[in-house]
Amino acid sequence: MIFIPEPGQREEGKRDEERRGNRQLSSRSVRRAGGEKRGHLLSCESDVSPSACLPECSRATMEGDKKVTFQLMLAVGTAVIGSLQFGYNTGVINAPQKTIESFYNETWNKRYNEPIPETALTSLWSISVAIFSVGGIFGSFSVGLFVNRFGRRNSMLFANMLAFISAALMGFSKMGASWEMLIIGRFVVGLYSGLSTGFVPMYVGEVAPTALRGALGTLHQLGIVIGILVAQVFGLDMIMGNATLWPFLLGFTFIPALLQCILLPMCPESPRYLLINRNEESKARAALKKLRGTTDVSADMQEMKEESRQMMSEKKVTIPELFRSPIYRQPLVIAVVLQLSQQLSGINAVFYYSTSIFEKAGVEQPVYATIGAGVVNTAFTVVSLFLVERAGRRSLHLIGLLGMAASAILMTIALALLAQVEWMSYVSIVAIFAFVAFFEIGPGPIPWFIVAELFSQGPRPSAFAVSGFSNWTANFIVGMCFQYVERLCGPYVFIIFTILLVIFFIFTYFKVPETKGRTFDEIAAGFSQQAAARAGKHSPEELNSLGADSQL
Repeated sequence: MIFIPEPGQREEGKRDEERRGNRQLSSRSVRRAGGEKRGHLLSCESDVSPSACLPECSRATMEGDKKVTFQLMLAVGTAVIGSLQFGYNTGVINAPQKTIESFYNETWNKRYNEPIPETALTSLWSISVAIFSVGGIFGSFSVGLFVNRFGRRNSMLFANMLAFISAALMGFSKMGASWEMLIIGRFVVGLYSGLSTGFVPMYVGEVAPTALRGALGTLHQLGIVIGILVAQVFGLDMIMGNATLWPFLLGFTFIPALLQCILLPMCPESPRYLLINRNEESKARAALKKLRGTTDVSADMQEMKEESRQMMSEKKVTIPELFRSPIYRQPLVIAVVLQLSQQLSGINAVFYYSTSIFEKAGVEQPVYATIGAGVVNTAFTVVSLFLVERAGRRSLHLIGLLGMAASAILMTIALALLAQVEWMSYVSIVAIFAFVAFFEIGPGPIPWFIVAELFSQGPRPSAFAVSGFSNWTANFIVGMCFQYVERLCGPYVFIIFTILLVIFFIFTYFKVPETKGRTFDEIAAGFSQQAAARAGKHSPEELNSLGADSQL
């Protein structure tokens, strides 16, 4: 319950009764009014009482929130192609590792008339894997520069230029006998993927109805895991993972980029961006009518107008201001830590080096075991899609973290006893599958879309940039260091991830709120009230920027 008492008011019983009745109103049609009438309710129309508009507002909101239209799925599905690209380029480098290393060796031999030294080969390979994350770091931090200037949809359209450039660089690297082209191509596609990890969740979160926001937000992660699975299958030696076709495997990113360029013009721009950022009400209403499949979008328009009203009194929130303001501190810390819980959980160590892990576990056909992990990955993302609006974000994240910690312990035991007990190879496979399954229940999908839920329209782009930067930086650290740490620690390397998972579990349990079924403004107002309760002296502009309608 979110309520800030007015100075001098003492009619607690009457006010409590009012709040209990008014909580039944749709969050899309009812807001706390600021300014002149603090502490009172603003109904769906300013001249209509809440009790009078209750049946109409509730019915319209329920129908609009639960209806899945073709235009909505086209918009979300087209955006998620960017997620698929991210997943594909994360997993594509894994299966053809030996083939690409042979290419490095041949190229080195032609240039220097000697075989490539082992240390140089390891370094080149590690750079080829990790440079993708470096591009992602720069891309994610640049999200805010694009989305407010060009819009969510057009930003995704422009980003495909990077996908075309990277496909050309990687696809022609063998012909040019240049590992530099391959590494630069990996950097450019990382830049594209970093932008996509900001553009896609933001666009999907803003076009989705409140009741479907979690489920549709999970499609971003589903696109990622499908991309990883496609990369694993295409990376088979019999398909494109061989010495002849591996350049086509890396350059395949051209095709999804072309498809997205064809489909995006058929999708509407984010209605929130059109109304709140561009002040184009007629275009926003037209986009909503397409997305909702109905002519009555008054409830959605009213919610966005309320958010727009709040933004009229706030200054633009830059990244430095996001760090300086105490009002944003708690949601920002939550967003960053949840992103770190995804990357430092150890999942990318499994994705990047799964084939070699299965080899050490004694699996005769490790590439098929890796594909099996990809299938489990995809299946449990679908499970999460159906659970997220029922069980809630916080609960699924906690279950996922705890399950991953248990699986990591089991994996450590299996790898440590592999030399003594032959059947431990099967236990290690089960442990990896369980690790991946629990990841996709919570830590996989939830950190991506919960950032959009924690912040209102004003600070949202900057928050996406900071959280995305944290995600990609952790991704880079794991990709660059895991190979060396694994050599140092041996089978006990996943103990490090187990300790981190327990820390993230404790943080989530005590600090992360449940956002299921709550509008952006309600979630943000809760944070602003907590910050106000702790400090007691923040400006109305700061409070409004997080969505709090009432003033202290």
